[in-house]
Amino acid sequence: MNTKAKTPSSDIPADAHAQARILVQALPHMQRYDDEVVVVKYGGHAMGDEQSARDFARDIVLLEQSGVNPVVVHGGGPQIGDMLKRLKIKSEFAAGLRVTDAATVEIVEMVLAGSINKQIVGFINEAGGRAVGLTGKDGSMVLAKKLTRTFADPGSAIEKEVDLGYVGEPAKVDTTVLDQILGRELIPVLAPVAGGLEGGTFNVNADTFAGAIAGALKAKRLLLLTDVPGVLDKSKKLIKELSLSDARRLIADGTISGGMIPKVETCIEALDQGVEGVVILDGKVPHAVLLELLTDHGAGTLIQR
Repeated sequence: MNTKAKTPSSDIPADAHAQARILVQALPHMQRYDDEVVVVKYGGHAMGDEQSARDFARDIVLLEQSGVNPVVVHGGGPQIGDMLKRLKIKSEFAAGLRVTDAATVEIVEMVLAGSINKQIVGFINEAGGRAVGLTGKDGSMVLAKKLTRTFADPGSAIEKEVDLGYVGEPAKVDTTVLDQILGRELIPVLAPVAGGLEGGTFNVNADTFAGAIAGALKAKRLLLLTDVPGVLDKSKKLIKELSLSDARRLIADGTISGGMIPKVETCIEALDQGVEGVVILDGKVPHAVLLELLTDHGAGTLIQR
C-alpha cells in the first residue's frame, strides 16, 4: 500500500505550475532537434561580462542534456585588440581591415586558442557539461587559404588588392575529429584558428569559420550570436524570417548593409552547403539560444531555403 502523502494541488506554488507548462511547451522543440547538430557562433561582443558567459554555458549544457549536439565556435576580436594594446603592438589597417602580420597572428592564436577558449570550456564544465577545446588546426579540421580583398582607390577608382597578411578563409573542412566527439556527451568549443594549405597559421573570421563547420556537418541550425537583434528592414524593424532570394534581394537594394552583409553572405553559403536554417540573433539577450531553439517565440532572423 502506498503510504506517501499526496500534496494537495492548492498547496503547489503557482511558479511550479508555470515551470511545468514551460517544459511541456518546449517538448516539441526538443523533439525537433533531438540528436541534431546545432552550431553556435559566440561572438566577442556577445560574450559580455562573466555572468553572461556563465549563463551561455548553462544554456549550452541544457541543450546537450536535452539531446542536441551543440558545437560552439567563438570569436574574440575585442579581446585580441585589448591584448595587442597591452603588448604595445600597433595594428595596421588597409581599406578598413586589420592586417594580421607574423607578430599579430601569434597573439591571435594565444588569445583565441588560449585564454578565451579555455575560459568557455571551464564555464561549460562548471555548469555540468564536458567541453573539449579545439582549434581548426587540431586533426587538420580546417585548412585555410589566404584571404584577399579588393577596394576601389578613392583617387583613381581603380580596383586594388589588399594584402591582409595571415588572414585566411576555409578551403577544406575535415569533420573526422568532430565525428568522434559528437553524440558522446562531449561539447566541442572551437577557436577560429586554422592551418594553411601550405603550412603556417591563419586567423579566420569566426562567422565564416562557423558557417564552414556547420556546412560540413550538415547542421540543423547555425546560430550567429551578435550584438544586434537580427536583420532589420529600412524602418529598423526586425525581419523574423527570410528566404534565400529575399536575403539576396535585400543586399542588392541596400537594406542589408555594412557589417551585416558578410554575416548574411555567410548564412547564404552555409545554406548552400546543406545547413537547414541559419539565425542571426542578439547574443546579449539572456538565454537567446534557448529562446530561439526551444520556444515558439524565436529570438532573431531565420534565413532558410
